[in-house]
Amino acid sequence: MNSLIRRTWRGRPEDAPWVRPALLGLLLATAALYLWNLSASGYANSFYSAAVQAGSQSWKAFFFGSLDAANAITVDKPPAALWPMALSVRLFGLGSWQILVPEVLMGVATVAVLYAAVRRRFGAAAGLIAGAVLALTPVAALMFRFNNPDALLALLMTVAVFCVLRALELDRGAARWLVWAGVALGFAFLAKTLQAFLILPVLALVYVVCAPGGFGRRLGRLGLGGLAMLVSGGWWVAVVELWPASSRPYVGGSQNNSFLELTFGYNGLGRLNGNEVGSVGGGGNGGPRRLAGDLPAGLELPARAGGGPGGGGWGETGLGRMFDEQVGGQISWLLPAALILLVAGLVVTRRAARTDTARAAFLVWGGSLLLTTAVFSFMAGIFHEYYTVAMAPYIAALIGMGAVVLWEERARFPASGALALAVAVTAVWALVLLGRTPDWQPWLRWAVLVAGCAAALGLLFACRTDRRLGLAAAGLGLAAGLAGPFAYTLATLADGHQGSIVTAGPAGPAGMAGPGGRGGPGGRMFLAYGPGPGGQGGGGQPPGQGQAPGQGPGRPPADNGTRMEGPSGRATGGMGGLLNGATVGAEAERALLENADAYTWVAAAIGSQNAASYQLATEKPVMAIGGFNGSDPSPTLARFKQYVAEGRIHWFIASGGGGMGGSGEGSRISAWVEATFEKVTVGSATFYDLTSDKTTRE
Repeated sequence: MNSLIRRTWRGRPEDAPWVRPALLGLLLATAALYLWNLSASGYANSFYSAAVQAGSQSWKAFFFGSLDAANAITVDKPPAALWPMALSVRLFGLGSWQILVPEVLMGVATVAVLYAAVRRRFGAAAGLIAGAVLALTPVAALMFRFNNPDALLALLMTVAVFCVLRALELDRGAARWLVWAGVALGFAFLAKTLQAFLILPVLALVYVVCAPGGFGRRLGRLGLGGLAMLVSGGWWVAVVELWPASSRPYVGGSQNNSFLELTFGYNGLGRLNGNEVGSVGGGGNGGPRRLAGDLPAGLELPARAGGGPGGGGWGETGLGRMFDEQVGGQISWLLPAALILLVAGLVVTRRAARTDTARAAFLVWGGSLLLTTAVFSFMAGIFHEYYTVAMAPYIAALIGMGAVVLWEERARFPASGALALAVAVTAVWALVLLGRTPDWQPWLRWAVLVAGCAAALGLLFACRTDRRLGLAAAGLGLAAGLAGPFAYTLATLADGHQGSIVTAGPAGPAGMAGPGGRGGPGGRMFLAYGPGPGGQGGGGQPPGQGQAPGQGPGRPPADNGTRMEGPSGRATGGMGGLLNGATVGAEAERALLENADAYTWVAAAIGSQNAASYQLATEKPVMAIGGFNGSDPSPTLARFKQYVAEGRIHWFIASGGGGMGGSGEGSRISAWVEATFEKVTVGSATFYDLTSDKTTRE
């Protein structure tokens, strides 16, 4: 045992004594940072938390990614990202930590894998720098503490790059690493479908061109990796498509109950061209517009969420998208420096042999960054700022690799000049980003600028002649470069994040989509709409206030609804919990739990967020009519009538609207329920009792 501890602390015999302790310190610091104040986010995105709760109760729901344990409909993604959280909840019970700690562990694992990938060719210092940059990237600190699929996606994409880099080192034995890369990409597909394949062209091209061995052998190994990817990602798809539709849940997000349609439509080409049936604000270009008649008269979504020039409904597209006021503070702090260091690294390695692993690493990480950035910059469909967490490992790797390569070449003026340029550009860009929140820590941007410029001058003139002064300048430059994102990360950790649209960093001065991509009270992006179901929903309650009944010390706070102001300046209703959950009152919870075991679903509600809030409060199945937006044709009115006739649903939870485009089944179901059953006021919520015909007209 003592020997194992010594080996763990000491690391490899050939490493300097400080290397392993520094790595362990980095990983422990990352874990501590991400665990701090974790429960402030409560159930985070209640849409996925409800699916996690369902998967912890039903293995069938676990396999399909169902939103409820009775398996009415699935989430609009494959289920792999839900599986670790569902297992955690099955083992330890339902709660905020049980849901979010697996995401934190994925963040720590991503830092470790990135360190290992960079260290192999560029040394421990490069790996540590890369790991620290990743850990302190604001959007990474956000998403590795949140229950969206992006955390697992980022981890698996980093693993895939690591495996390809290992394969590039070898002639014999390369096939094994390509197979593992294929497995990682396949499971990444099961986390977030086609986004997993964004970097596939880069990985394949670099391997074919730069790997050792004959051309035929390289193609054959690549084929094995592709086969592994097809099997690891396709087995679940085959099961779902071959499973009789009548005995499995409806595929959420699709219009024809097909996962393939979901993959290539709503989650595929629709994200690129904006033609997404049933999406919130998608489906075409132009300025702000009403959404399927569900917003009150005169109320429109802002450009970032409902329209904008050249944005296909989700903000303005183009080369500047990653640097604009919404996205810039999430990911772009070190993006200019990463691009500078990418070019410099390729220049330094330009005369290397075809199989040089250093140049191959720059090509893999740099190509992945450029391709991902290009897609995010020009996609016209649904785009959220937090998607950019996929870029964070690529930026971090280039910073670590490029800094060490140029440091080793510092005796040459072009190398020291490029290093100084990267530091100076980073400091100036930090001044711009921090200036977008002028009332938040106003001293910081000037401190970063002064320190960055001083470090750049030191790197330009001192590092070529005096190593100690050069090291001091390099350390100052690294500190200056990380100060801005570190401050934004601390602001992110200090605040809970809930709902479907979340952003990192401090609050901006504007209430909607403020600088840095945040806004509204408490620094959250307020993009849901007024009262929740029946008017009681979380509309207007300040973040962090209010608790679900029975919450207790171990239960997270209820999701807080959000609000949007109409032309009069007052909060408006009508959208319920489209992008966030609703606050569930004590009376509503008691009503749903009354004789709950006699029903398949204790209630049904339009839209997944509405249903999720009640399901998480009661831990009983609640049917989400129409899936996330209420726009999926599931269940049909005829099927819903059948469920009611069979006595399988107790309550219908009233809410505004019946779905954002799509089939309109939700509106028809709502109209039928209102005309047929008795309306009951339960606390501040409006229910319809589906077990008794309507006797009075209110």
